[in-house]
Amino acid sequence: MAVSRSRQASRRHEAARGASAEEPRLGMLVKRAEQAMVRSKSVALKLVGLTPGQYVALVELEQQPGITAASLARACLVTPQAMMILLKTMDQQGLITRTAHARHPNVLELHMTDVGREALREARKRVDPIEQRVLGAFSAKDLAAFRELLSRFIAAFEKS
Repeated sequence: MAVSRSRQASRRHEAARGASAEEPRLGMLVKRAEQAMVRSKSVALKLVGLTPGQYVALVELEQQPGITAASLARACLVTPQAMMILLKTMDQQGLITRTAHARHPNVLELHMTDVGREALREARKRVDPIEQRVLGAFSAKDLAAFRELLSRFIAAFEKS
């Protein structure tokens, strides 16, 4: 009888966490999906001399020219320290420039250089087909539901 209760408790626990003994945990699936995406993009980006972090930073700089390092770090979901290391390398590669803000000389604005724009253009030629291949695995309805579910997944963690 004690074994039966133990099994029942285990099954309730598995149901509560959204997985059976044969199914991976949801968090593990999300992590594996992220790793697969990063791995695929890393290979493609390496061919143009960029890292995934540099690619994300260039995309953000294209959308927000003149952004500060702190704001860029937040947009790229990295620490300010990690962003400073990334920016140093990007500056050395000639991908970005840092210029003093017109009214606040202690604030440095970040801008993409022509070299950075060309690198981003070449990177997109390699990354876009990867993203299209993944998006092609889902219908428009699936993608909308997937986005909604991921948003709720994130929100559930942010409540804690």
